[in-house]
Amino acid sequence: MANRVFITGIGAITPIGVGRSELWDGARAGRRAVQAVDRFDASAFRSKVAGQVNGFDPGALLARKEAQRTDRFSQFSIAAAQLAFDDAGYTPKRGDGDFGVWIGTALGGVAYAEQQYAAYYERGIKAVHPMLALSVFGAAACCNVAIHFGVHGPSVSNSNSCAAGAVAIGDAFRAVRDGICSAAIAGGVEAPLAPLTFGAFDVIRAMSTRNGDPAGASRPFDAGRDGFVMAEAACLLLLEREQDAIARGVVPYAEIVGYGLTNDGDHMTAPRADGREAIRAMQAALREAGAQPDEVDHLNSHGSSTALNDPTESRAIRAVFGDHASRMPVSAIKGMMGHALGATGAVEAAVCAMGIQSSTVVPTVNLEQPGEGCDLSYAPSSAVALRQRLVLSNSFGFGGLNAALVFRAA
Repeated sequence: MANRVFITGIGAITPIGVGRSELWDGARAGRRAVQAVDRFDASAFRSKVAGQVNGFDPGALLARKEAQRTDRFSQFSIAAAQLAFDDAGYTPKRGDGDFGVWIGTALGGVAYAEQQYAAYYERGIKAVHPMLALSVFGAAACCNVAIHFGVHGPSVSNSNSCAAGAVAIGDAFRAVRDGICSAAIAGGVEAPLAPLTFGAFDVIRAMSTRNGDPAGASRPFDAGRDGFVMAEAACLLLLEREQDAIARGVVPYAEIVGYGLTNDGDHMTAPRADGREAIRAMQAALREAGAQPDEVDHLNSHGSSTALNDPTESRAIRAVFGDHASRMPVSAIKGMMGHALGATGAVEAAVCAMGIQSSTVVPTVNLEQPGEGCDLSYAPSSAVALRQRLVLSNSFGFGGLNAALVFRAA
């Protein structure tokens, strides 16, 4: 028999805040965390703004030697997992072969590799950190989490671009539901803020150049949007079976009930104009949840603040939800923190789950005048109280990837 799967712990490291409480308080208040880049010299780039995680101290959660042998990408991963376990009051059993780890990332440790190349170029191979080869691959995150906590179940990384975090959660949900493992930690991690990595997206003119107004640079669905804002973040969710959550006496945030994944098969950067495959992803997630579109009380949009994605997503939402789209609140948190690529879908899943538990829809900031084709009728500019029985969350990415998750009140 299929297991019901609940979210019982949230570990978040984001520009909005570190830890579940800080993330939720900031998201509910509509905190705008995008700032001028100060991690490196951005003067050569058109875009000079980013969503940075300031004040993260790996030594607060990692032993000194572990902090020394890992890069920011893996440090974020281990720390987010620990925060999720702490939030849930859960201690993973060392040697547990029934506990899985699923982590998505668009770029993995590539920013660290960039830093090490600079050392190599300036001082030669002896200046390169000996752990470089073990830091850059995408699975470094899930492997370091498994090693740190001593768990031996499935350990899976995906690099499904900006949909990676949602994909990791969807795949982990099905694994726990189908008995492949009894519990899992799942989500997304991204640490991309290094000059060449940042500049690669600047070169293709994908990012906002609203440098004089960093807090207003990420503008989902707004007429003045001019590109996404790159950010770093990590968010991991603890997923448990219903019977285990009951046995531990925990109050879940929400239940995961549906997951859809498609590919446009059309273009590496531009979404398919008719939104057909984004539509199919939402429909597949709702079908797995056994739900009809008019049962959805709130939709968290991908809302990337790009010229092509936002109207395409708007059309897709209209196609799936029809007239209900005019009554259903649609939120987009990227206006607050920017776009943390493979991590954002997991951050958004966490915000959806917390919103279900607290009957609150977070605001969509910087949406002042809807852009052409962005005809979402109800995107609240401040937090609103709303009992949510069913919530759908979208995550789309380069390569034509479309993922949708459905959450139900627990």
